[in-house]
Amino acid sequence: MDPEITSLAQSGGAALVTLMATDAWQAAREGFVQLWRRTQPHRAGAVTAELDAVQAEVATAVVADDQEVLSEVRAEWQGRLRRLLVAHPEAAAELRRLLDEIAPRESEAPSAITQRANASGDARVYQAGRDQHINER
Repeated sequence: MDPEITSLAQSGGAALVTLMATDAWQAAREGFVQLWRRTQPHRAGAVTAELDAVQAEVATAVVADDQEVLSEVRAEWQGRLRRLLVAHPEAAAELRRLLDEIAPRESEAPSAITQRANASGDARVYQAGRDQHINER
């Protein structure tokens, strides 16, 4: 098995399941359906229905914090993507482009901000995650 295909399928499956519970789902769904339409047009309708059904399952699992269901769905779609890429290696470039468009990069994701302050006596502490305007008189 080609490690690059395996890695790409894993990334694709993880992104797909993650995006199912976000506002970006419709764009992601359309991108994955288009991938199947171009490579296996006879399966595109079934894949669309399967994505819609599993998205409802994922939404429920996210609310319930059911990591087992999320892991199972992720593994299922990683396998589907791997089989698609093995049968149609030319689809790897399209899947990479799709992931670049829809999956947020770690470098673009907001980093966690931690603020700590200690004040004593008559000291004042002003903290902000962005702009701060203080008008004291």
